[in-house]
Amino acid sequence: MAGKDRDRFSTATRIRLLGEQTAARVYRSQTKRQARRSRLTGRAALLALVLCSMVVALAYPMRQYVSQRAEIADLQREREQARERVEQLRDLKARWQDDAYAEQQIRQRLHYVMPGETGFIVIDPDAARQSRADLRAADRPWYSNVWDGVDKSDASDQ
Repeated sequence: MAGKDRDRFSTATRIRLLGEQTAARVYRSQTKRQARRSRLTGRAALLALVLCSMVVALAYPMRQYVSQRAEIADLQREREQARERVEQLRDLKARWQDDAYAEQQIRQRLHYVMPGETGFIVIDPDAARQSRADLRAADRPWYSNVWDGVDKSDASDQ
């Protein structure tokens, strides 16, 4: 019995027993983890599938909703601008129906004068010189004006 006891309590035997016990515990825990993982993985896959399906099913309607909201906002902005333009035109129409305003605009824009008045138009000398050059260019054929432009650009390059 002494050999058996000694063998039972020897370091090598203890280490072997500890190794076997540890291996059994590891194997059992791995088996439990794998069972738990497979169960969770299946649930997670199902959940992911459901979420993806919902996202795909709701993506197009949400895009339509957002684009329609943007279109509605644009139309409301256009409506407000049109309303403001209508108000401006009503004000302008009311002003033109006033004889004093119409007379003022006719005098200013068309240079009309009342009988007995003398009309004067003051011209800027620089503008007069420029308009004379424009008149000379208008009296000539178009190809002469084009050729003069080419000559001027050629002269400025040198």
